[in-house]
Amino acid sequence: MIRTIISLPREIKVWFDDYSKKINKPTAETIREALRQYREKVESDKTDALSATAGLWKEKNIDGNEYVEKIRSEW
Repeated sequence: MIRTIISLPREIKVWFDDYSKKINKPTAETIREALRQYREKVESDKTDALSATAGLWKEKNIDGNEYVEKIRSEW
Protein backbone atom coordinates (compact mmCIF):
# COMPACT_ATOMS: atom_id res chain seq x y z
CA MET A 1 0.00 0.00 0.00
CA ILE A 2 1.21 3.49 -0.87
CA ARG A 3 0.94 6.14 1.79
CA THR A 4 -0.31 9.58 0.78
CA ILE A 5 -1.29 12.82 2.46
CA ILE A 6 -4.47 14.67 1.51
CA SER A 7 -6.12 17.82 2.80
CA LEU A 8 -9.81 17.64 3.65
CA PRO A 9 -12.27 20.29 4.69
CA ARG A 10 -12.77 20.13 8.45
CA GLU A 11 -16.42 19.03 8.20
CA ILE A 12 -15.50 16.10 5.94
CA LYS A 13 -12.72 14.95 8.28
CA VAL A 14 -15.00 15.20 11.31
CA TRP A 15 -17.69 13.25 9.47
CA PHE A 16 -15.23 10.50 8.48
CA ASP A 17 -13.94 10.27 12.07
CA ASP A 18 -17.46 10.11 13.55
CA TYR A 19 -18.71 7.61 10.99
CA SER A 20 -15.62 5.43 11.42
CA LYS A 21 -16.16 5.27 15.18
CA LYS A 22 -19.79 4.37 14.60
CA ILE A 23 -18.88 1.41 12.35
CA ASN A 24 -15.81 0.53 14.42
CA LYS A 25 -13.24 0.93 11.61
CA PRO A 26 -10.16 3.11 11.28
CA THR A 27 -10.79 6.39 9.49
CA ALA A 28 -8.19 5.49 6.86
CA GLU A 29 -10.13 2.31 6.00
CA THR A 30 -13.37 4.27 5.73
CA ILE A 31 -11.72 6.72 3.33
CA ARG A 32 -10.23 3.87 1.26
CA GLU A 33 -13.67 2.27 0.99
CA ALA A 34 -15.24 5.59 -0.04
CA LEU A 35 -12.61 6.00 -2.75
CA ARG A 36 -13.18 2.40 -3.97
CA GLN A 37 -16.91 3.05 -4.23
CA TYR A 38 -16.33 6.35 -6.03
CA ARG A 39 -14.01 4.67 -8.53
CA GLU A 40 -16.57 1.91 -9.19
CA LYS A 41 -19.28 4.53 -9.76
CA VAL A 42 -17.14 6.55 -12.18
CA GLU A 43 -16.17 3.44 -14.13
CA SER A 44 -19.79 2.24 -14.13
CA ASP A 45 -20.98 5.62 -15.43
CA LYS A 46 -18.60 5.30 -18.39
CA THR A 47 -19.90 1.81 -19.13
CA ASP A 48 -23.50 2.99 -18.78
CA ALA A 49 -22.89 5.78 -21.29
CA LEU A 50 -21.39 3.34 -23.79
CA SER A 51 -24.23 0.87 -23.26
CA ALA A 52 -26.86 3.59 -23.61
CA THR A 53 -25.45 4.79 -26.93
CA ALA A 54 -24.39 1.47 -28.45
CA GLY A 55 -26.27 0.69 -31.64
CA LEU A 56 -27.98 4.07 -32.04
CA TRP A 57 -27.15 4.11 -35.75
CA LYS A 58 -27.99 0.49 -36.57
CA GLU A 59 -31.42 1.37 -38.01
CA LYS A 60 -30.18 4.43 -39.91
CA ASN A 61 -29.83 4.01 -43.64
CA ILE A 62 -26.99 6.48 -44.00
CA ASP A 63 -23.26 6.10 -43.81
CA GLY A 64 -21.76 7.82 -40.77
CA ASN A 65 -19.13 9.62 -42.84
CA GLU A 66 -21.76 10.87 -45.30
CA TYR A 67 -23.82 12.17 -42.40
CA VAL A 68 -20.85 14.02 -40.89
CA GLU A 69 -20.00 15.61 -44.25
CA LYS A 70 -23.64 16.67 -44.74
CA ILE A 71 -23.74 18.31 -41.29
CA ARG A 72 -20.38 20.02 -41.86
CA SER A 73 -21.55 21.43 -45.19
CA GLU A 74 -24.33 23.27 -43.30
CA TRP A 75 -21.80 25.26 -41.26
